[in-house]
Amino acid sequence: MVWDYLKNFAQPIILDSNEAELTVTLMNGAKVRLFGADNADAMRGLGFDGIYMDEYGDFKPSVWGNVIRPALSDKQGWAVFGGTPKGKNQFWSIYENAIRSPHEWFLLRLPASSSGLLPPSELAAARAQLSEDQYLQEYECSFEAAILGAFYGTEFRELEQQGRVTSIDVDPSVPVHTAWDLGYRDDTAIWWYQVLRGEIHVIDHYAVSGANIEELAQVIKSRGYRYGKHWLPHDAKAKTLASGGKSIIEQLGAHLGIGSLAIVPDLSIQDGIQAVRKMLPITWFDNKCYEGIEALKQYQREYDEDKKAFRQTPRHDWTSHPADAFRMMAIAWKQEPVIRAPDREKPLMVGPTNTVTLNDMWSTVKQKGSRI
Repeated sequence: MVWDYLKNFAQPIILDSNEAELTVTLMNGAKVRLFGADNADAMRGLGFDGIYMDEYGDFKPSVWGNVIRPALSDKQGWAVFGGTPKGKNQFWSIYENAIRSPHEWFLLRLPASSSGLLPPSELAAARAQLSEDQYLQEYECSFEAAILGAFYGTEFRELEQQGRVTSIDVDPSVPVHTAWDLGYRDDTAIWWYQVLRGEIHVIDHYAVSGANIEELAQVIKSRGYRYGKHWLPHDAKAKTLASGGKSIIEQLGAHLGIGSLAIVPDLSIQDGIQAVRKMLPITWFDNKCYEGIEALKQYQREYDEDKKAFRQTPRHDWTSHPADAFRMMAIAWKQEPVIRAPDREKPLMVGPTNTVTLNDMWSTVKQKGSRI
């Protein structure tokens, strides 16, 4: 649709167009090209006079800093961030920057109630037919409205209100585990976590597109943690011809040690989502997991246009792989024993200072069966 709009409005000044590359060349030699944010790496190495980012709230947070911003430096190009608010994500951060630095930014916010772009009768009809959150998000540019169809919206509101996104110190006495979602043609996502004192401490997150097994293994080693188990999805056992008949677990085992790898039980997506919901109330996140946290907050149900309702199945976008890896963690973490403080030794002595009970003495004896 965007391509059709571009050709239509640029028609009077088009010199040439290339539909395969979605590029229009104008009579003055300038080029206008369309890219998809889901494949932002296609923009690497290019230079732009300017760029317009539509629905910036749906972008992976790292795309601006890692790909687009460097591509503007050579020509000191301009950038426009446009779209609909979807919670306090990277679009909200840019919005806040624009408010704080009016000498550097031009900010245009167009809530329907004050813009005059739509007649009052249309606004009244929309408000009557939509939920309050839907109306505030789509018509009033509200960043406070809940993300529609988000699986973990309530859990993350509580988590952030309770200050459980913070700086976490890794406990060197407790093993660090990882949970993976392996992408064969697209992203791979990995979470690092520790289980201790009845809590899940999520200490790191990594997502990459197109990396091979050796590169992923190097990322694991470079973190320098003392590892326990690396939890892989059930399909990591499948052998492929492209890998010489070896499974993912066999390939990773050559780098990380086969004994450190484990396969997560094969549960349905819905069971995994419920496992995440049960785990989140006892979960803490380190600040450096920002992009992974944002993926979990924006992980949404697919919308059924025919039924005008959200399906139970997730929408597949950039949030899918971090969310799938997090499901692996939620299913796997109960396999690990809870780390408790060591028992305090109680000396047995004669006299009133003795603190040892009969139950204490009984618990130190290995029981082989009961006798009468």
